[in-house]
Amino acid sequence: MKKNILESFDLIILLCVLVLVFTGIAFIYSSGVNSDGILVTNEYVKQIVWAGIGMVFLAFFALTDYRKCERISGWLFVVFLLVLVYTRLFGRYVNGAKSWLGIGDFGVQPSEFGKIIFILFLAKYLNGSANENPLKRLIISAVIFAVPTLLILAQPDLGTATVYIPIFFFMCFMAEIPLTYLMFLFGICASTVFFTILPVWNEYIAHNSVVLITTLSDFKLKMILILAAAAICAISIVVRYYFYGRKYYFWIAYVSAIIFIGLICSSGAGKVLKDYQIRRLIVFMDPSVDPLGSGWNIIQSKIAIGAGGAFGRSFLHGTQSHYRFLPQQSTDFIFSILSEEMGFAGGAVVFVLYMIIMWRTIVIIKNTSNKFGMYIASGILGMFVIHFFINVGMVMGIMPITGIPLLFLSYGGSSLLTAMSCIGLLMSINSRKFDFT
Repeated sequence: MKKNILESFDLIILLCVLVLVFTGIAFIYSSGVNSDGILVTNEYVKQIVWAGIGMVFLAFFALTDYRKCERISGWLFVVFLLVLVYTRLFGRYVNGAKSWLGIGDFGVQPSEFGKIIFILFLAKYLNGSANENPLKRLIISAVIFAVPTLLILAQPDLGTATVYIPIFFFMCFMAEIPLTYLMFLFGICASTVFFTILPVWNEYIAHNSVVLITTLSDFKLKMILILAAAAICAISIVVRYYFYGRKYYFWIAYVSAIIFIGLICSSGAGKVLKDYQIRRLIVFMDPSVDPLGSGWNIIQSKIAIGAGGAFGRSFLHGTQSHYRFLPQQSTDFIFSILSEEMGFAGGAVVFVLYMIIMWRTIVIIKNTSNKFGMYIASGILGMFVIHFFINVGMVMGIMPITGIPLLFLSYGGSSLLTAMSCIGLLMSINSRKFDFT
């Protein structure tokens, strides 16, 4: 039966998105006004153009049957990987990362658009492999995740690469891959971060002679620790499966394997991380270590948020932004400006709007009969969750600075078009939620 065009649009999500986009334009404008009340940038004009194009993207995906994407997702994924390689070789540097392509003032960030392609291709694989061995599904899914993520890390763009992690976990969880497998991978990620940060924290902040930290900082001692973890894992496996040991031997092997792999990965991470990324980790743990350098952004952001109080200083009257104390105020720190000028009330409104979008996405996931659509929606949910909580946590000083924008609000065409396209996909899935084929 032919659908009414309006049936393809979720009006609740659409309203929330429009409010967020227009709010973003308003505060991008505010960020461009200096202390004399003079507009010094035209970023808000560019954002209006991107918003218009984004609405076209949203409408296109909403009116298009999302199931048609399944047939071409493999080819799109291959093209995406080739573009990432090309970007790494011939792209332009922006904020320390070679992650942009463009001519003149026009530029795009392929890794942003690649989020959609990654979601579509992983959804295709998970949908087509429902009857396969769960471990095989996890391994292949992990490879699909690892290849673009490593290429993005090579740029190096840690922030964007981070976004791919929850997308992967959300989709695998919805695909009913055993939680034990997923927790194993999550444990590896968490232990890698822990073993990478701990020596940095000790060297620059704590200055303690803790045995474990000293071991992690010394290559030879760290190798001994790696071999010890590997030995414990191997012995536990042998006892468990060949001598019929108790189940806790499985968990000993499970944990020691996580530690073993985490230690190895942390060695690589320590060499891959750039100096400015290490400094970001340091100032996240203690901004006072470098208050006039790497810690400046966090300190000024917290001042801006605190200065806003309950109802803010009013629009165009924020001191931190208009006196240029706050860097990257139209992109990564747009929420700081909003909180300073609109206060806690303004921030709460933005929070509620995002919660409504996430809630509607969960409803779409729950009501969708088509597995391919369900996997796509779960990946989009993971993307929305990480963008919101990392960015807001970053400007409040409870998360490290990673360069992740606040979707719909932050200045930037690539992120806005990607987010609007995702909203269109959600609407397409919702309007066809009872279609099984």
